[in-house]
Amino acid sequence: MFIAMNRFQVKIGSEQAFENIWATRESYLSELAGFIEFHMLKGPVAEDHTLYSSHTTWASKADFEAWTKSDQFRKAHARADNSSPGASLYLGHPKFEGFEVIQSERKTSVAA
Repeated sequence: MFIAMNRFQVKIGSEQAFENIWATRESYLSELAGFIEFHMLKGPVAEDHTLYSSHTTWASKADFEAWTKSDQFRKAHARADNSSPGASLYLGHPKFEGFEVIQSERKTSVAA
């Protein structure tokens, strides 16, 4: 299994615009072999930004890499600059982190 994360430092005051872009985006993830799940996480607030992280889980690193080379990826990232009229919503560029899963544990009965 492979987990791909992007961390976004969203400027204070731009959180709602950022969340709206993600909530209304076209997602093609489910069209790709090996895609398991997606999460958008909202983290701590700092003096100048709020931290967000997108988190996708894939069956393998190869499946993730196939996504990054796909037409679906290009279509999904057509609005990837996440800018509002006249200004970027970010401090700097998103930071990518990829992880090979080496151990997992899951509760056998999970409440929805």
